[in-house]
Amino acid sequence: MNAQPVRLLLLFGGRSAEHDVSVASAIAMMRALRDTEIQVLPLGISREGRWKLGESALRMLGQSALFSAGEDIRTLALADRTPRSVVEALGAVDVVFPLLHGPFGEDGTIQGMLELADVPYAGAGVLGSALSMDKLAMKAAFRAAGLPIAPYAGLLRSEWRQNPETMLRALEEQIPYPMFVKPANLGSSVGISKVRDRNELADALDLAARFDRRLIVEQGLEARELECGVLGNDEPQASVVGEVLPGAEFYDYEAKYVGETARSQIPADVPDDISHQMREYAVRAFQEVDAAGMARVDFFLVGSDIYLNEINTIPGFTPISQFPMLWQASGIDYPDLVRTLVALAMERHGERQQSIGREVR
Repeated sequence: MNAQPVRLLLLFGGRSAEHDVSVASAIAMMRALRDTEIQVLPLGISREGRWKLGESALRMLGQSALFSAGEDIRTLALADRTPRSVVEALGAVDVVFPLLHGPFGEDGTIQGMLELADVPYAGAGVLGSALSMDKLAMKAAFRAAGLPIAPYAGLLRSEWRQNPETMLRALEEQIPYPMFVKPANLGSSVGISKVRDRNELADALDLAARFDRRLIVEQGLEARELECGVLGNDEPQASVVGEVLPGAEFYDYEAKYVGETARSQIPADVPDDISHQMREYAVRAFQEVDAAGMARVDFFLVGSDIYLNEINTIPGFTPISQFPMLWQASGIDYPDLVRTLVALAMERHGERQQSIGREVR
């Protein structure tokens, strides 16, 4: 008996610096779902914030800066009539899958729009998305929950630009070199620098300030980088633990998406007690920020000491992304992973309907 068709609106692109990664994830997902019961309707958002349906959305996919589709992209999308507007598209599908990384996609903004439209969507809601996107707010939540995190400090772009010498001294008093400097609200290692002295610190703060008004400075650890996927709503489950072997000095944007110097070892070669503890921390982190559906949780391992780094509520879905590979190693292939996320989106939507006094039929 064939499964019932599911019409999925795939939302990709966006205005953040992670636009290309989102497009690459969308192409990979469309390829993986081509011969399944899930019918994909792509909806792209350009770098300028323009929403694109139909042929214009397909052109965005075909022009990916990181990956070429390598085939007629039209074969990956719904063959029937394209909706004439975004409103019509939202009403014509069963579920929305936001593949928008970074600001204006992973920070609760698009989730709020979908809530207002009363449409089921994959992933965390407004609170979980916003809290997880801002590294300062996220780490404050982890620290309040007693989860292990490395020393860090935060500052505003305005503070840095108005009082650079004061800020440099304050950071050096709080955190030893080497340090990592990051925009608080960006992912995919965009705008991140590793610094070893004051001159590098100043340059790194200038770079991070190009991307966000909130900046975070973290202690640099000589550590192994490990990751765990989380799947579920109220009763989340953790995947096996994987290890990132960057190839570069740290797991930067180039290593992740362009140069392909990074390698993964899944499952990671760590003792069972370390793996068990990381999986437990991953689930706790997911629950502390009220995430839903999916997340990838990143760790540092220094000897036998575990440090929780961050949580990503819309992880990458490219062919080399950790999240789908972690679940593949845990027994869930790419199409079944999307099916599970669709089911979780429907479940979460039903919970929201109950909260406002409306039952889902």
